[in-house]
Amino acid sequence: MKFVHTGDLHIGKIVNGFSMIEDQKHILGQIYEICCKEKADALILAGDIYDRAIPPAEAVVVLNDFLTDMVRAGIPVLMISGNHDSPERIGFADAILEDKGIHIAGIYREEVKKVELGDDYGAVTFVLLPFVKPAVAGAKNNGEAVEKMLSGEVNHGEGERKVLITHYFVTDNGKEPELSEGETTIHVGGLDNVESALLSGFDYVALGHIHKPQRIGQKDIYYAGAPLAYSFSEAGQEKSVNLVELDEKGAALVRRIPLSPLHGMRRIRGKLEELMRPEIVEGADAWDYIRAELTDEAELIDPIGTLRSVYPNIMQISLLKNEKKASADGTGRMEEREKSIPELFKDFYTMIRGEEPDEERMKVVEEAAKEAEERV
Repeated sequence: MKFVHTGDLHIGKIVNGFSMIEDQKHILGQIYEICCKEKADALILAGDIYDRAIPPAEAVVVLNDFLTDMVRAGIPVLMISGNHDSPERIGFADAILEDKGIHIAGIYREEVKKVELGDDYGAVTFVLLPFVKPAVAGAKNNGEAVEKMLSGEVNHGEGERKVLITHYFVTDNGKEPELSEGETTIHVGGLDNVESALLSGFDYVALGHIHKPQRIGQKDIYYAGAPLAYSFSEAGQEKSVNLVELDEKGAALVRRIPLSPLHGMRRIRGKLEELMRPEIVEGADAWDYIRAELTDEAELIDPIGTLRSVYPNIMQISLLKNEKKASADGTGRMEEREKSIPELFKDFYTMIRGEEPDEERMKVVEEAAKEAEERV
């Protein structure tokens, strides 16, 4: 049995004001080509299909087109909802799509969904466990919820092969996976943690939720990682999908197949004048997504506009002199405590981007701050 494992597509995501739709179309095209080239028996999408619960229309069209291509290629898709997704929206028409080879577990319905696919050695059972909040499963924390929902699934008979697809923060004896700054998960007192021992009864565990590809512990428990970089902490990180082959006994051979983004994500550092030199600009792809860290001490006029004239996709600038001043100024922290949320946002945005936020952004922040204050 050969299958491709990926997840955390975050279709519809906007990074620093840039829509990633075209980048996502490009990378989904590569995933489709890999599935066809490798003659995969299935594709696993391990949650966070969309970037938010109510995805924009163009994101829905992108997913629709991709799944249509997979159906036409005759490659089954096994898909679950993640913590960013709306289970109901991900699970729309799931029973109808079964006949087309699109197997979706959006909503948890008191028992896990199982899909059987066959190869020359018999059947492989795929267990689809979407992200479920503990209260929905009648549990106090994620570990307890997963243990309860997988009751009866972790052990299997001789010759039976099982693969788990799920979307949780999995730890190994308390050791946490490596995170990037693009991941906003907050872990309080270990309530989010799911110990890998709870998943040890499967031949392969296909995880979503963490953006860096990595193995958890010594068993075949893997985060395939996000297929695209969504923050500058992921700059230079090679993105990939996992190609998994299960033999007749369920032993897994796992290979990472690299992906090539439409635009890379990288950092550049130096004085503004230096970064504008043709030999520097032409030394790499000027259309990359750029974070420029400026070392100038003199005052600069519209540095991001200047840089954008040669780096069209510049996303951020950082004025290092301002960062040094902020870290050295202890009294500034006391003053910040007295500022409102919109004022703090404005200061932070100006420091990072080198320009003040526009009225539309400020309006969104002010409304969110007002709503938060009313809830307290």
